[in-house]
Amino acid sequence: MDGDILYTIGDLARRTGLSVRTIRFYSDAGVVPPTDRTDAGYRLYDLTAMARLELVRTLRELGVDLTTVQRVLERELTVAEVAATHAEALDRQIQTLRLRRAVMRAVAKRGSSPEEMELMHKLAKLSDEERKQIITDFLDEVYEGVDADPEFAAKLRSGMPELPDDPSPEQVDAWVELAELVQDAGFKARIRQMLEYQATHPVKPSNAMIDLVEVTSTRVRAAQAEGIAPEDPEARPVVDALAAAFAAAYGETDDADFRTVLLERMEIGNDRRAERYWQLLATINGWDTKPPTLTPYFEWFIAALRAHS
Repeated sequence: MDGDILYTIGDLARRTGLSVRTIRFYSDAGVVPPTDRTDAGYRLYDLTAMARLELVRTLRELGVDLTTVQRVLERELTVAEVAATHAEALDRQIQTLRLRRAVMRAVAKRGSSPEEMELMHKLAKLSDEERKQIITDFLDEVYEGVDADPEFAAKLRSGMPELPDDPSPEQVDAWVELAELVQDAGFKARIRQMLEYQATHPVKPSNAMIDLVEVTSTRVRAAQAEGIAPEDPEARPVVDALAAAFAAAYGETDDADFRTVLLERMEIGNDRRAERYWQLLATINGWDTKPPTLTPYFEWFIAALRAHS
């Protein structure tokens, strides 16, 4: 019967495709001990040993270490338990490889220096919690001691970076830029200035502000299309129309005092870095709708308001 047949180590090598050296190694390690020996001391193996060897080869090819293989063979662990553990490990390895791939593509795209590549890799491989903690620390610092508008505070704290397991180079790029931005002292000082101003100068409800943003961008875009510079006389009707719209929304009278306050509000509240903050979050998180670039329109309005008031 086949079950009674014993094979030499050479026979086993030919049947399994493994080298004699590898089989001898597993045999010496006690993983696949010989079934018997010839009178001359040569090792002999039966079909059970051959099946054991096939299992060892499969587990090793899947990356299972020899100690764990031994435990499986000795029934201390089941194949299912080992498979589950190694599947989790492979998931982590795959995620790491995807991050590395994204970093390398981003580095190639940006032409980064070795120092920048190291920083990008360090920031990209942070855990979700570590990434969120960077933003939380930034918000805690700028909000400390400031009685800011709760709605605006909630909006800021709701925006947390969630880099996907398989990020694109653009998402890695955006995360690195965001991490650098929130650690910039000048940016933190500007956001704190905005929050302090809002604490003493409450903003209008969100829907009213949305309407004002739309009116401003529409009127300024039209003026720019006509080639009107902020200091040109033709800019005055645009300034008057927009100042009147803001005054109406705030329940104020459009006079010199109101325009002074409006200019101050515009200058403090308009910052390209703050707008970039939300655009970077949108890229990182893969939001379908990304915040539009509006600050240039308000920069035009600020310059025109200063020139014609």
